[in-house]
Amino acid sequence: MIAELVCGVVAVLLYVNTLGADFCYDDSRAIKTNQDLLPETPWANIFYDDFWGTLLTHSGSHKSYRPLCTLSFRLNHALGGLDPRGYHLVNVAFHGAVTGLFTLLARLLLGRGPWSLLAGLLFASHPVHTEAVAGVVGRADMGAALFFLLSLLCYVRHCGLRGREGPRGPGVWLLGSLGLAACSMLWKEQGVTVLAVSALYELCVFHRLTLRQVVTLLYKRKNIHLLLNVFLLAAWGAVLLVCRLYWMGNKPPNFSNSDNPAADSPSLLTRTLTFFYLPSVNVWLLLCPDTLSFDWSMDALPLIRSVADWRNLQTLAFYSGLLALAWFGLRTRPQKAKGKETNGKAHCTSNGRNGHSNSNGHGYHCGDQEQANHQHPETPHASSAQNGTRTPHHAGTLLPTTENVVVLSLGLMAVPFLPATNLFFYVGFVVAERVLYIPSMGFCLLVAVGMRSLYVRVPRRGYRTVLLGCSAALVLMFGVRTMLRNRDWRNEEMLYKSGIYVNPAKAWGNLGNVLKNQGKMEEAEQAYRNALYYRRNMADMLYNLGLLLQENSKPSEALHYYKLAIGSRPTLASAYLNTGIVQMNQGRLEEAKRTFLTCADIPDENLKDPHAHKSSVTSCLYNLGKLLHETGHQEEALSVYKEAVQKMPRQFAPQSLYNMMGEAYMRLNKLEEAGHWYRESLRAKPDHIPAHLTYGKLLALKGQKAEAEKYFLKAIQLDPTKGNCYMHYGQFLLEESRPLEAADMAERAAQLDSGEFDVVFSAAHMFRQASLNQAAEKYYGRAANLRPNYPAALMNLGAILHLNGKLQEAEANYLRALQLKPDDTITQSNLRKLWNIMEKQGLRTAGP
Repeated sequence: MIAELVCGVVAVLLYVNTLGADFCYDDSRAIKTNQDLLPETPWANIFYDDFWGTLLTHSGSHKSYRPLCTLSFRLNHALGGLDPRGYHLVNVAFHGAVTGLFTLLARLLLGRGPWSLLAGLLFASHPVHTEAVAGVVGRADMGAALFFLLSLLCYVRHCGLRGREGPRGPGVWLLGSLGLAACSMLWKEQGVTVLAVSALYELCVFHRLTLRQVVTLLYKRKNIHLLLNVFLLAAWGAVLLVCRLYWMGNKPPNFSNSDNPAADSPSLLTRTLTFFYLPSVNVWLLLCPDTLSFDWSMDALPLIRSVADWRNLQTLAFYSGLLALAWFGLRTRPQKAKGKETNGKAHCTSNGRNGHSNSNGHGYHCGDQEQANHQHPETPHASSAQNGTRTPHHAGTLLPTTENVVVLSLGLMAVPFLPATNLFFYVGFVVAERVLYIPSMGFCLLVAVGMRSLYVRVPRRGYRTVLLGCSAALVLMFGVRTMLRNRDWRNEEMLYKSGIYVNPAKAWGNLGNVLKNQGKMEEAEQAYRNALYYRRNMADMLYNLGLLLQENSKPSEALHYYKLAIGSRPTLASAYLNTGIVQMNQGRLEEAKRTFLTCADIPDENLKDPHAHKSSVTSCLYNLGKLLHETGHQEEALSVYKEAVQKMPRQFAPQSLYNMMGEAYMRLNKLEEAGHWYRESLRAKPDHIPAHLTYGKLLALKGQKAEAEKYFLKAIQLDPTKGNCYMHYGQFLLEESRPLEAADMAERAAQLDSGEFDVVFSAAHMFRQASLNQAAEKYYGRAANLRPNYPAALMNLGAILHLNGKLQEAEANYLRALQLKPDDTITQSNLRKLWNIMEKQGLRTAGP
């Protein structure tokens, strides 16, 4: 167990520097915005939703059914909320456990000694694992790997105990293996492939069958017990797959063309050449993990459109090597004389020494029994030829031959990778490093057994020392590269910067989001434009750039990018939402109304994130209702608000919507209904300030003055820096005939929100009603400066100047107000009165 412990500890130490990392990339959607992690969400939802919190049967679901992984996230959330340290700690622990189990498997195949240790250390340190370990969502791959290994080890034990009786006979281990395979699949889909690997172990390692013997076994149906074992594994795999297909609604997922461009190509040649090429790219990442990226979608790997593309040579070389290794492992081998090379060791030689010595920690002797091993009861039994097949030899225990290990290693690399090949169904990625977590086990075994074969064939001690040194150097280089790559995963800014070389469009776009959240608006805008330079039709980037421009008070430019985003993706509800808001702010109310109505009719079918879509649709309906409310159409507004309530998703914050429903009922003088919705707003968010203010106004209207005042004071207590709270309280005080207190509230409101027209304008009204005309003049003047083309501001400024005896200034403001609104009867009446006074005083007027 020392090797397992050493490798597990090394695996943990290599990832200690990820414990302080933040959530990155996919972690946000899987954890931070996943409603299934929240305590108020029923636990049962985990088993009906996909990995991202979308109902599994929804047309837009990713169909990634990983309830055990989501359950582990929920437990993390229950213990530590959204503190990323707890999530990373669990991930590192998982990697250590998986490494220890893998080293145990390597020991069963390679024996005790340096080669199983090498395999374990390679797995512990391989840089391709950084995405799975440092990215929290990679826990799905590690959880699947953990149960994958447990299932495989149980099956190995089942094979070793077959034919024996006892309370823990082979049947118990077989049932354990089948159950653990189901658990592996519930961590991640590829976990079910352990059943195929177990069948491969049964045939090619435990029974040591060659390719010809496997064909003979199937054709002549000899060794029925072996066939029944393989059939049982296949049947259980079929049952699991059928159940999973049924549970996800009997429909495959839908992915965008940017996720997997080859799958969207209309050319059969392009699809074929590209899909054949992609496995060679993954193997190269295992061989040389120098260039790594958080995302390989879009144009990170250009499509192969012609047979003349030089990358086809790489494809050819890969499959040639793969077939050569498979032939080496499965070819029919001539019978060896007693004591000839077995398990990669020469005749009567152990680690290059002649005579009776310890091989990989196992004592053996040359003679009638080939390297019998009596120290390991769980290692596979030797086998001998019988009836054209091979059956287990129980006289002693024997390590698998090099050929056996090569076959299992290839199977461990290829079989778990099959779901990602696009062979059976299209997947939502081009290359994903975390998908290589399980296949890398086969790679590490292959390297270790290759090194062992070289070691026993090298005649000189010096060469063997060099070989061991190279193995140690490889582990060291992998470890250093892993620790350096971990630094990229510490936060999203570093991660996206590291991916610019591989996938510039995606990396620049995501980096723009990070920079915007940091308040670096100019850098964020440049990042968005860089992303669009590489890929002009990215709807999300067009939308994000529009949103940034809108926040920087560039509504016309923002509108341009929103329309481009809608043109690129007509179902992007958030783009419609912000288009409508810009149009409403520009006074283009009919256009805004049409935009909101269009958004409300967009279905959520086949959308990647239906929850976000529903939130945007609900916000569109909210803003449409607000528009109707402000233009006096209260009944229509209520109808729209009710539709919004019906459509809003679980994660939508409804307090503003409920408050506006109360406002609409207030305008219709339906006070009981208004009170109900104000209370609903406060129930949804007890510190919602607008609901405190509006409910306070309602209580004052109903004569409950003391209770109303409590709500106004509570609003001020919740946010003492918000001038609007003082303004509403001041209006209440004015109605209660407390003008001096009201004027004090107005002064504080105007000081806090000196740039808010509504607050300054209302403060001026209060000063005027409190007969503080000089203060009223001051604030009417400020309001007119804030909105110099607003007729009401100019008319009221003219009126207060009129009262304060500043007749010529009053006349100028009245005339300016009439230029903007010529048919305003109040301004016309005030101007005639002013002219009469000016004529009596002998002042010159601008009138006829």
